Amino acid sequence: MANVQEQIAQVVANNDVVLFMKGTPQFPMCGFSSQVVQILDYLGVPFNSVNVLDDEAVRQGIKEFSNWPTIPQLYVKGEFVGGCDIIREMFQAGELAAHFKDNGVPVSETANS
Repeated sequence: MANVQEQIAQVVANNDVVLFMKGTPQFPMCGFSSQVVQILDYLGVPFNSVNVLDDEAVRQGIKEFSNWPTIPQLYVKGEFVGGCDIIREMFQAGELAAHFKDNGVPVSETANS
């Protein structure tokens, strides 16, 4: 079995948008994960998710991978964007939708208005 850092790198590389979160998009297990899911849903961004509660090695490994201490963590086209506070601030400033568009990720038209 590949080590956890290699597994995480593969997930990040193979998905345009991936959210490492506590729980699932349908049933987030923390408020911060829930907020990021709500923002992504509002923007209509297709994304994959990894439930870090399913695997303690992934839960710790993602923090080392990004050098970021908290979860959730959002990656776009292989790049770490941030956690809940950064995602919320970017969303409120209109920067998050622009970041997705700049990276070729479709955003809902209703989010543009």
